[in-house]
Amino acid sequence: MSLHVNSVTIDCRDPRALADWWAAVLDWTAFTMDDDDDGDVWLAPGTDPSEFPHAIPLLFLEDPNPKTVKNRLHLDLVPDDQDAEVARLETLGATRVDIGQGDVSWVVMADPEGNEFCVLRSYEG
Repeated sequence: MSLHVNSVTIDCRDPRALADWWAAVLDWTAFTMDDDDDGDVWLAPGTDPSEFPHAIPLLFLEDPNPKTVKNRLHLDLVPDDQDAEVARLETLGATRVDIGQGDVSWVVMADPEGNEFCVLRSYEG
């Protein structure tokens, strides 16, 4: 028996708005499934899963409850240039957050709904 991850699911108040925000961050495509009329929004490199067999899509689901604690799961993003990427994300509406990380090589940020994510240093080599 084998398993694979189908998606990473993010609960949020406004799935379309948050998926569109992450689409701008990742340069991916936000879309809904033809047979899905409950407001769920998928985010992936394209709309045909066969075109991105190794990518793990993000799925945004509506949850009216406000976020109240630090995420138990978050995304780690690897940029070409950490400083430039952090600045770009701030112009898109991300904020730097302190979750007690101390002096580290990554930058902890939050999306417009407060979900934390990390911007790592660029891979060397």
